[in-house]
Amino acid sequence: MLQVPFIRENKDAVIAGLAKRNFDATTIVNEVIDIDDKRRALQTDLDNTKAELNTLSKEIGDLYKCGKAQEANALKEKTTALKDNDKLLKDQLNSTEEDLKQLLYKLPNVPHPSVPAGKSEADNEEIFTEGDIPKLYAGAEPHWDLAKKYDIIDFELGNKISGAGFPVYKGKGARLQRALIAYFLDKNTAAGYTEYQLPHLVNEASCYGTGQLPR
Repeated sequence: MLQVPFIRENKDAVIAGLAKRNFDATTIVNEVIDIDDKRRALQTDLDNTKAELNTLSKEIGDLYKCGKAQEANALKEKTTALKDNDKLLKDQLNSTEEDLKQLLYKLPNVPHPSVPAGKSEADNEEIFTEGDIPKLYAGAEPHWDLAKKYDIIDFELGNKISGAGFPVYKGKGARLQRALIAYFLDKNTAAGYTEYQLPHLVNEASCYGTGQLPR
């Protein structure tokens, strides 16, 4: 998830980067900055109001200690108006922060500067190839047909559970997936990788921080 300071400091780069993803972020980025300006102004007003309340509270306490109840009561009337303003500013600040958060949800992550612009896989840039690329024989079946033929991957069930791109591996398909994971871990651990086992469930703040919004 893009953070406001990053957007403010890299406005043009964010807009240009997202244009590579065919996403026009100009309006949203400008709205983010405008709303953040409003948030900052509200926070300043709220801080000033709290500071004034603290000062008055101290003065009122000192006046009561000196036996000047009448003057203290006069100041207390002023604090009532300040407390009302404090509540109003808090409500406005909370509302503004929520508006800002909802806008940030709409901004995708910016691709690395090295990523070329494109609209389909035809625009992908080939960096290098390794080994001999096998040529399939005539009549070769695509992997999705083979997966269904041998009953090792259920694309439809995965789509129902989580959405496109999350198939359910079953039988030998599940064993193959597990073997590939183990192979990756063995090879990369030997190269210095540290394995972590993370919780499967996270809170909303964690989703917000990583850009994976809760459904």
